[in-house]
Amino acid sequence: MVDNTQITKTISLEKYGIKNAKVQYQLTPDELQQHTLDKAQGVEANSGALAVNTGEFTGRSPKDRFIVKDAITEDRIWWGDVNIPFDSDKFDALYKRVVDYLSGKEIFVRDSYACADKNYQLNIRVINEYPWSNMFAYNMFLRPTDEELTNFKPEWTIVNAPGFMADPERDGTRQHNFAILDFTRKIALIGGTGYTGEIKKGIFSALNFILPVFKNTLPMHCSANVGKQGDTAIFFGLSGTGKTTLSADPNRRLIGDDEHGWTNENTVFNFEGGCYAKVINLSEENEPDIFKAIKKGAILENVILDDDGEVDFSNTSITQNTRVSYPIHHIDNIQVPSIGKNPKNIFFLTADAFGVIPPISKLTPAQAAYHFISGYTAKVAGTEAGVVEPQPSFSACFGAPFMPLHPAEYAEMLSQKMKDAGVNVWLVNTGWTGGPYGVGTRMKLKYTRAMINAVLNGDLGLYNYDDYHIHSVFGVAQPRTCPGVPTEVLSPRATWNNDEAYYTTAFKLTNAFRENFKKFEAYASEEIRRGGPQRYAF
Repeated sequence: MVDNTQITKTISLEKYGIKNAKVQYQLTPDELQQHTLDKAQGVEANSGALAVNTGEFTGRSPKDRFIVKDAITEDRIWWGDVNIPFDSDKFDALYKRVVDYLSGKEIFVRDSYACADKNYQLNIRVINEYPWSNMFAYNMFLRPTDEELTNFKPEWTIVNAPGFMADPERDGTRQHNFAILDFTRKIALIGGTGYTGEIKKGIFSALNFILPVFKNTLPMHCSANVGKQGDTAIFFGLSGTGKTTLSADPNRRLIGDDEHGWTNENTVFNFEGGCYAKVINLSEENEPDIFKAIKKGAILENVILDDDGEVDFSNTSITQNTRVSYPIHHIDNIQVPSIGKNPKNIFFLTADAFGVIPPISKLTPAQAAYHFISGYTAKVAGTEAGVVEPQPSFSACFGAPFMPLHPAEYAEMLSQKMKDAGVNVWLVNTGWTGGPYGVGTRMKLKYTRAMINAVLNGDLGLYNYDDYHIHSVFGVAQPRTCPGVPTEVLSPRATWNNDEAYYTTAFKLTNAFRENFKKFEAYASEEIRRGGPQRYAF
């Protein structure tokens, strides 16, 4: 049970350059919620959860994410459109302007940490302009005990000032919002955006550099759970593909829903202390664990409430990227501590907007490496600024926006770990069936759950030639039958009822795969290159 008693310790922010601030340190969630209500920055839903509006930004802004280019990062970061360099002197000047802006204000400060495995723990101090942002930090990072706080020494600092607007010409940013990592100063500087996802993704992007470079540990943008026999399952996928939903299984203990590390000791540990789930079209019937987690202490983002405080989860008038954050103990069936052993199955989740990838297929090691490097899915409307409808997309390692190193480095680590652990790897399409987006329908969650359960129960674990069909375009092993799933659903071609249209669309997607993979070919072996989709039918 988490101790919510208030820490009476007070701290000064003078060493950070923040002067004459009224510091609210380590407030409880109840206190932070009340501060938010008193400031008219949120309302209380009838469930007791806090509902806030994040303002202009309701999703991440990848083009405004920067990394300071210095002696630590210059030769290691994969610079480009994902990891955009930022001048060190410009950072110093911008940081000074932000802390001057925060000086004299009421500031909310929280000490917390990331990484459930104590051998990899990263101590964090979060400095927030808004109380609900600090409550988000309570939910999403791991919570030290009172005893641990006594001698707590923060290693990284997050400075979060949503109300500060940068001047691009003066500050070197693209526009008024920014999220900047400085590995020398160990600071994540965020301004101009109230979207809370920038807070957690900033520190986890830092870990995606720190763990492989300094700890020889693979960071993964994935969810994970563990079965009664101690078998760990890992779910890779971008926002909207089902990581949170599918890992919240009443028959398995949840390790975490978004970010994990895989150690050389063959253990998997959660980075986080909470969950950050999409709630578009949420229902108690389809997602009971997430639905029940929305109670006092949870934060709903950008949802619409009626006069009685009832949430309309189908209302996307603000954004389709409606969210809830809650501490992991809001889920009943969790792994304590958030560490699992013996990974046995890995699922690559993709929301295929073309509707041509099989709902589940088994991958060879080469195919697994190819699809991991490719990271195909569809961007879901509202998840990123400027995305107003789903678009086919490739995101290396199923998390390119958070990966400072070249994707090949993460892929090599994953391939070796998969080989050492002897895991089975599956490609799962949680996207469209019966046609592309706009024509077909979204795959039913009950069918996806049935396929996942069949794998975890061992019903699809053994490869038998007669039980699988090798897909004529993508070359993956597609099961002919699966308990709880209609046979025709397992064949995307059969759901279209138009072979010519299906194959035309499938070949179009293979061309997109091949075009995307060109930038990785120099780093990939011939075996991995052959793990991609086939251009012609067998």
